[in-house]
Amino acid sequence: MTLPLSNRVASMAESATLAMAAKAREFKARGIDVISLSLGEPDFKTPKHIQQGAKDAIEEGKYFAYPPVAGYQDFREAIANKLQSENNIPCSSSNIVVSNGAKQSIANVMYALVDPGDEVIVFSPYWVSYTALIELAEGVPVFVKGSIENDFKATADQLRKAISAKTKAIIFSSPCNPTGSVFSKAELEAIAEVVKANENIFVIADEIYEHINYTEEKVSLASLPGMFQRTITVNGFAKGFAMTGWRVGYICAPEWIAKGSAKIQGQITSANCSISQRAALTAITSDLSPTFDMARQYLERRNMVYELLKAIPGIKANLPDGAFYFFPDVSSYFGKSDGEHTIQDANDFCIYILEKAHVSLVSGAAFGNPDCVRLSYAASEENLKVAIKRISEVLAKFR
Repeated sequence: MTLPLSNRVASMAESATLAMAAKAREFKARGIDVISLSLGEPDFKTPKHIQQGAKDAIEEGKYFAYPPVAGYQDFREAIANKLQSENNIPCSSSNIVVSNGAKQSIANVMYALVDPGDEVIVFSPYWVSYTALIELAEGVPVFVKGSIENDFKATADQLRKAISAKTKAIIFSSPCNPTGSVFSKAELEAIAEVVKANENIFVIADEIYEHINYTEEKVSLASLPGMFQRTITVNGFAKGFAMTGWRVGYICAPEWIAKGSAKIQGQITSANCSISQRAALTAITSDLSPTFDMARQYLERRNMVYELLKAIPGIKANLPDGAFYFFPDVSSYFGKSDGEHTIQDANDFCIYILEKAHVSLVSGAAFGNPDCVRLSYAASEENLKVAIKRISEVLAKFR
């Protein structure tokens, strides 16, 4: 019997990060000691004061009914205040829509903005779900590729050449998943000039990793002159506050886009979880010391992992300025054999490393660069040392 799934589901790729995580769990279920470096999930626990904010909300007994679709008013006001004071974005609560994670925030925007056949320029390498969400909205992704020599950052000149009469939007992340790259103020200003020279093109700026930024420059595109009305800023609480399971994301957008996104959300999920919103309100209005401490620990891990990766022959890695990923080029191993297995591509590389070194990575093909793999260093220092030692030992068989 043929199961009549829709064409949109049949043609949709499975999330590569979730697929590799599932494979790693299969190995663990068989008793194999797998070190997972595949998921973009902080290994820290949600700080205690944020947990307490949720407990207090439950004890108050006021947050058990459906919240407003776009989020509680006081929470949206707190987000707007944060964006004004920390990001220099001239917004108000009417520009904010709270969603069930930043992924839903992006999906809402795609459905609100993109019509069938519209093009969305994607800076590549890119987060795996960007293309799936564009295609679900019946848009067409157009890739602008950055190289490792330029820290994987696409340029304003590349963007200018990619724009067509069908271009509706541009999407990128900074700090970037999967590369950890951070766009400088000068680079963002150049991008802004290209956007402002083209009417009716909008930018979706994914800033979910803003607190894990090792540079001295922390610039939001929407803060630049003339860009607030052209920019949808995406953010959330998963990465900087170690709140992945709480599922709280948001957008800051021109009011008409915010209303359109809320309209979409109202028909799909309605509001974000009431208690999660109260926990996130505590996070955004409290001392950020735990967040800054996590970022410092990530920086220490980045420096350690960089030195360990550089010591492996054939691995080409740059030094990322943010997030908690490396995106090394492993193409020197393609076509090589250990006498039993031949690595054909990044997918083979990741499967080989999982099977032989018991370390899970994710193929760069899912992120727009088939020569690379993504390695998350959101893991303990000890696990990182052991994992990279295992990788080095199994790759030695190919020399």
